[in-house]
Amino acid sequence: MTRYAVGDLQGCFNPLQHLLERVRFDPEHDQLWSVGDIVNRGPQSLECLRFFYELGDSARVVLGNHDLHLLAVANGIRSSKRGDTLQPILDAPDCADLLAWLRHQPLLYRDGDYTMVHAGLAPQWTIGQAQQLAAEIAGVLQSNRFIDFLRGMYGDKPDCWSADLRDIERWRVITNYFTRLRFCTTDGVLDLKSKEAPASAPTGFMPWFDIPGRKSAGHLLIVGHWALLMGKTQRDDVIALDTGCVWGNQLTLMNLETRALVTCDC
Repeated sequence: MTRYAVGDLQGCFNPLQHLLERVRFDPEHDQLWSVGDIVNRGPQSLECLRFFYELGDSARVVLGNHDLHLLAVANGIRSSKRGDTLQPILDAPDCADLLAWLRHQPLLYRDGDYTMVHAGLAPQWTIGQAQQLAAEIAGVLQSNRFIDFLRGMYGDKPDCWSADLRDIERWRVITNYFTRLRFCTTDGVLDLKSKEAPASAPTGFMPWFDIPGRKSAGHLLIVGHWALLMGKTQRDDVIALDTGCVWGNQLTLMNLETRALVTCDC
């Protein structure tokens, strides 16, 4: 079996198929991992979501912010934004099945040496703590408090992790680290407004993966979300796979057994 991980698709289905053909991906024997943001802004969100749904046990997916946004829109919590490309999913005859499957995907997946999340981890979290917190959110997503979670999911406060947080504030900040993180302070305070490249970090902030003493340092992390990284973190332990396909750049696929990269223009 070969495990492959792909960066943020955001509805870019044809480039994905091109890459899978190049590596001769075989769902009977191989796995395809997604760092999240399967949907939105690109032209074929429905096709991307269906593809991963139909892969069944050959797929490993973590939720991104756009995937959670789809769940919020589908449940009437939020209206579609300008530039969203979610309507074909909402109009599809298999919409209910696709969304039920999406709701059951985690925020963190770990296998062997690799841990995959969409955006990043709070510098205070060990890998074990991150697993526990991701499982907590998965339990909420699959519970009768699912709608409460979606209603309270949006927002930038609280902006720092504390074990004393409870209910929706706790769920919101956990979700923000997993799905929206780029910059934070050495104490883990989030800046969720800035989307610049690392060299343009706001004063007092730095890329989350460069925080001194980060407790997940040394563990192999696979992430997406930050297209302006263009796959470069300057670290051996953080593999960034979002290379801006939906913005006309590239889609990147990694063979996790060899760490070889395959890209195609979008």
